[in-house]
Amino acid sequence: MLRLPQFDVVSPETVPEVVEALGKTPGARLIAGGTDILPNLKHWLDQPPVLVSLARVTALRGVRRDDARGVLRIGAGVTLSELSREPSVRALFPSLAQSAGAVASPIIRNMATLGGNVNLDTRCRYVNQTEFWRGAIGGGCIKSEGDVCHVVPKGRNCVAAMSSDNVPVLISLDATIVLVGPEGERELPLGSFFHADGTAHTRAQPGELTTELRLPLPTTARRARYVKWCVRRSIDFPLVSVALRFDLDAAPGSPEDSPDAPITAAHVVVGVLGSKPRALSKLGAVVGLRLRDPAVARAVSEAAHAQCRPLANVPYEVHYRRQMIKVHTRRGVEALADGD
Repeated sequence: MLRLPQFDVVSPETVPEVVEALGKTPGARLIAGGTDILPNLKHWLDQPPVLVSLARVTALRGVRRDDARGVLRIGAGVTLSELSREPSVRALFPSLAQSAGAVASPIIRNMATLGGNVNLDTRCRYVNQTEFWRGAIGGGCIKSEGDVCHVVPKGRNCVAAMSSDNVPVLISLDATIVLVGPEGERELPLGSFFHADGTAHTRAQPGELTTELRLPLPTTARRARYVKWCVRRSIDFPLVSVALRFDLDAAPGSPEDSPDAPITAAHVVVGVLGSKPRALSKLGAVVGLRLRDPAVARAVSEAAHAQCRPLANVPYEVHYRRQMIKVHTRRGVEALADGD
């Protein structure tokens, strides 16, 4: 049996009270659904003196369309089950509903929150193990008790993988993240919230918490989809994940809104590579083509294969995972072309 370390728990009711509680005790950590932090505590990867529970902070819940800002506002405390079923999300951002519904199992989705999934800790086959196991490989690694990366032995940074299902999709949809801390509120593009350091992979400042995600409302027709590959669909983190979005030359809901409308922009974000997702570049060749054109699936899947090189930070051989990126990207585009 894996035992938890000792810690206190406080349960504030407002966002300012959460910020105050975080500031009172250095090393305090947030807990919402607990599906990420509790396993890490059981593996003694973290030993915070205090957990600040968000369970009673009602301001973090709910989904609201804000036409004045032109965004859909999703509270960080919305569970993944709620997100996957939310009518406005399913209508406006179907790839996000799809990714939220693809996380783990129904029990996990009923507990896990969007804010927790966005701030999901990075994972690696060498660190997400028991303390005894980590000690058997020579004193852990950069992310735990040691100073060596077993994935890139001569590397100076941790390359543990960002395995969130929802983050690549949110980045592909141009989401912004809202954080509140001792210095007040700030908003930044979610794509710039992450950086390539597995030990501190987000740009959240000490004492900050995520309060909501904001997604710009679509102004043109689009087709979007999330595809992932994992071994056990109801349990495992993704080993490959791809978020696809194609903007079309048509108004949403118009007669021209179909896969036969010309593509005006392509957005593809790949996850489970390193500590941050990768947004593909050089996709201009598909602009002007139709989704039903086989050249689109071929060009996008080849670009994903050329630009993405997985590391040996999660199970399965890296060359096979790289090939799976190409395969699942192509399948995702073909499904969109078929109207799925």
